[in-house]
Amino acid sequence: QVQLVESGGGSVQAGGSLRLSCATTGHFFSAYTMGWYRQTPGNQRELVASIISSGGDTTYADSVKGRFTISRDNARSTLSLEMNNLKPEDTAVYYCNLAPRSLWPWGQGTQVIVSS
Repeated sequence: QVQLVESGGGSVQAGGSLRLSCATTGHFFSAYTMGWYRQTPGNQRELVASIISSGGDTTYADSVKGRFTISRDNARSTLSLEMNNLKPEDTAVYYCNLAPRSLWPWGQGTQVIVSS
């Protein structure tokens, strides 16, 4: 069974940067489009970035475009999210999963807190 383990979150001031990582175990990571999602209390998870299996194309939500960069290492079955110029509204728990349909079991997520 696939397991997703997110890491790299933390507390930063507005304008700061963080790099999130997602380690996966199990099936055929390199075959799938992957994404980073985030969730705030009382709200549904939203997809903020996705990357196709080859890594050759990426998409971003308007709210993070130009600030976040998604990447992947298929040899290591890992997914990354470089987050720059962070804003307080980026505060959330961040998760990785398949995209656009998050069909794998969710990991525990990693908390990002951005203070103004």
